[in-house]
Amino acid sequence: MASKKTRRRDLIQQVVQERGGVSVGALAEMLGVSTQTIRRDLDILCRGTGLRRAHGRIELAEGRLNTPFDQRAGTNLIGKRAIAEVAAAQVPDGATLFISIGSTALSVARSLHRRKELTVITNNLSAAVALSEEVSNRIILPGGDIRLPDRDFVGEEVVEFFARYRAEYAIFGTAGIDADGGLLEFHRAEVRATEQMRRNAQKSILVIDSSKFGRLAPAAGCNLADVDLVICDHPPPPAFADLVAGLGEHVIYAEDRDGE
Repeated sequence: MASKKTRRRDLIQQVVQERGGVSVGALAEMLGVSTQTIRRDLDILCRGTGLRRAHGRIELAEGRLNTPFDQRAGTNLIGKRAIAEVAAAQVPDGATLFISIGSTALSVARSLHRRKELTVITNNLSAAVALSEEVSNRIILPGGDIRLPDRDFVGEEVVEFFARYRAEYAIFGTAGIDADGGLLEFHRAEVRATEQMRRNAQKSILVIDSSKFGRLAPAAGCNLADVDLVICDHPPPPAFADLVAGLGEHVIYAEDRDGE
């Protein structure tokens, strides 16, 4: 089994890949350790891993500084497109829905381009822009600062924002899925926002690709079993087979439906 140091350093690398850069203080708070511990980790990680220190932060090194969100959005395009089409088919014209942050949720928004008269409540600016092309839609966004380069809104204000609305559908992703089916995120505020959407929707829809199974992130949320429908590109690794089998008809493998 990997040591605590190894797991923590793996998490640091994942966070930097997700965000492009993060402060030492934020990492210490996120991982529940001292800033001195984080600095020792960074001494190791900055030796040939494509990371660099910069003004109290850890960032992707030069040559790897492409926009992290755009990198994620450009991976597994076939799988995400299949997931998005299945998710979009769940949503009729005139529906009210929550859409979360993340590249897979954005793919769903783009697949909803044929829907009309939607009411979309989202903290995902890119999803809002995609759906604003249909003038019959109503788009509701939270206020506050936009997190760049992800082009989304996060924080406690967003949790309060979602608490003020009810929707027929909540469409959201997750950073990782633990061995027990727990949904993982990189920050507690992201967990709380997702949970608020899920509780305030009549039907919750988790959209993920199979790479999320076994992927670590520090903040734990609800469980796969708490979600009404899970849409994935294809079955997860064998270690998760029994877990997913327990979901029964509540899981759909989008790529298996191609040609139906």
